[in-house]
Amino acid sequence: MKKSEKVKGKEAAEARKKLQVRYGLLVAVGIIVIAVLWFVMFNPLVAKTGDTVAVYYTGTLDDGTVFDTNLNTSPLAFTLGGGMVIPGFEEAVAGMAVNDSKTVNIPPEKAYGIYNSSLVHILNRSALPANMTPVAGEYYSIRRTTDGAVSVVKIINVTPTTIAWDENHELAGKNLTFTLRLVSINQK
Repeated sequence: MKKSEKVKGKEAAEARKKLQVRYGLLVAVGIIVIAVLWFVMFNPLVAKTGDTVAVYYTGTLDDGTVFDTNLNTSPLAFTLGGGMVIPGFEEAVAGMAVNDSKTVNIPPEKAYGIYNSSLVHILNRSALPANMTPVAGEYYSIRRTTDGAVSVVKIINVTPTTIAWDENHELAGKNLTFTLRLVSINQK
């Protein structure tokens, strides 16, 4: 049995309506996806590379010992991506909004590095300036003769004839925990 032209026309109209609804839904979903991507990538309300941020922080070791804080002073200001703070700290602040707080654990590889025993040196005391009296446990700044760079060393042992010092950062090899609060973002 053949369909009448009138029935065929109604079916065609219904099929067009369904297509239009589907097309409209696809367009709406596409617009939402684009809006979300734009918001994530270009949101001016979160800290991103190139922004100058200000942060209050408290840094602790695994045993809970506080090794640094600025809670009773001014916030730490730095530019994200500028290498002014340890990499794990920068990564933690990126994506935060003003007044966001978080606690992050940073492994040595993203903090002050793995402890390197080759940076412990034993020298003859005669290599030191005559007016220097090194004390175990104290830190000294030295200028390397090889490249002129200044290094901070910790005296770890003193004998009548030798001195041992450690060029590792005092936090090398340690896991660090930071509690952070972002207080401002100045966009680039």
